[in-house]
Amino acid sequence: MKLEEEKNMRFALAEARQAAVIGEVPVGAVLVDAEGEVLASAGNNCIEACDPLGHAEIRVLREAAKVAGNYRLPGTTIYVTLEPCAMCASAMVHARINRLVFGATDPKTGGIISQYQIGSDGKLNHTFQVQGGILADDCGQILKDFFQKRRRN
Repeated sequence: MKLEEEKNMRFALAEARQAAVIGEVPVGAVLVDAEGEVLASAGNNCIEACDPLGHAEIRVLREAAKVAGNYRLPGTTIYVTLEPCAMCASAMVHARINRLVFGATDPKTGGIISQYQIGSDGKLNHTFQVQGGILADDCGQILKDFFQKRRRN
């Protein structure tokens, strides 16, 4: 694993932890440009914002698009702690990201490898590189801990 990938995934994990603190499902995302500079970072915020689109991935794509002054984000890499859902994967296609790096797989709703292959199956007008399993244990554990705590309460 490249040092840069681990560093960015740890940053995404920090965003996930912040989401958990406010009661959101702990998923975090970081978007970097071709030079590795962070354009945006966020955690889930669906509940607090009353926004069904408040996934971490959507939030960073929106913020980065504002920073770039363009809804297209070519040359970028997004780091996400959990395999993105179909909605987020489709947004990545529309944003024209270059690469997705994720931590844990999502067997129930994963849109990248688990349920669908959005972004890599060639069925849409853009594809992106996919790498999964970066810090997968850490990314999965934060979710397990969150949901165990929620069930106890």
